[in-house]
Amino acid sequence: MKILLLSAYDAASHRYWHQGLVSNLNQHQWTVLTLPPRYFSWRIRGNSLSWAMNERETLEQPYDLIIATSMTDLSALRGFVPHLASIPTLVYFHENQFAYPESGREYGNVEPKILNIYTALAADHICFNTAYNRETFLTGCRALLKKLPDQVPLGVAEQLEQRSSVLQVPLPSSAYQPHDPQSGAVRLIWNHRWEFDKGPDRLLRAVEGLCDAGVDFRLDVVGQQFRRVPPVFEELKTLLAERAGRWGFVESVAEYRLLLQQADIVLSTALHDYQGIAVLEGAAAGALPLVPNRLAYPELFPQECCYQSGDAESQALVSAVIDYAAAKLQGHPPAAPDISGLSWEAMGKAYARLLGDVVG
Repeated sequence: MKILLLSAYDAASHRYWHQGLVSNLNQHQWTVLTLPPRYFSWRIRGNSLSWAMNERETLEQPYDLIIATSMTDLSALRGFVPHLASIPTLVYFHENQFAYPESGREYGNVEPKILNIYTALAADHICFNTAYNRETFLTGCRALLKKLPDQVPLGVAEQLEQRSSVLQVPLPSSAYQPHDPQSGAVRLIWNHRWEFDKGPDRLLRAVEGLCDAGVDFRLDVVGQQFRRVPPVFEELKTLLAERAGRWGFVESVAEYRLLLQQADIVLSTALHDYQGIAVLEGAAAGALPLVPNRLAYPELFPQECCYQSGDAESQALVSAVIDYAAAKLQGHPPAAPDISGLSWEAMGKAYARLLGDVVG
């Protein structure tokens, strides 16, 4: 097949996904168009205009299938380039605009949510990376449509639900590495974007609890950073002192993989995660995931990996690390769950079937 792939806001997780598609389904002929992940409001509304005017020759080539991310303004793009309207189209939702936590800087703009709905309606099939992502999208869609004043068609959410499915973002084979546990202190790693929605304030409270409890630990804090880094990270670094391990973004993939291999525990304190590739990669390298019992985590990890969420969340995480430290000291720490079913080797056929079904 000749496939056109459109990634309108090509953030790291989106790039991770479409590079996996292209390299693992290489029997197809791929054309990939991307736009940089910046200027969010303009990008999600302007991607159709940018592509229609700047990439028209590419867009008007003959394709058997279009795959677009949910950030793509698909309905407008099909209007600008009518040739695209007759090509079977799959939209992949890495996230949805209904479940993203508010930072306090928002302006109450519902347009990103409306665009999610329009793009979903313009597709032949929509696919979500987790059931949590699908359910929060459909719930948010119903709630928003109920608020609109008039002329709202019936059954929109139901129609979208019927043409939707769930298929996770697979992990590359390079993520599955032999575990290399280190003796001594419990090795923790927190490997997320350095933004408020990943819960760094909750991480700080958990570290305070671990310090107060006298736990012998070392913490690597790594991940993508942006111009505005929440000030809590400086507080965290000061608190950790000699307990701080690797700090900041790790350029080398090999070095990053080694950190995961050597970690005892990979942590999440996230307020927002639709799949949690960072934690999954930690588990693939043999680190025990400790994640809050909410978001998409309960459908991805066994219950013993999910600590209690709510008011006592940080203390629940502290207790889980203390239990691990005691088990490690006795020589039998709990093992990471088997997530080999989320590899490209395991999931490639499911993706091939999905693409064939949309075209067929």
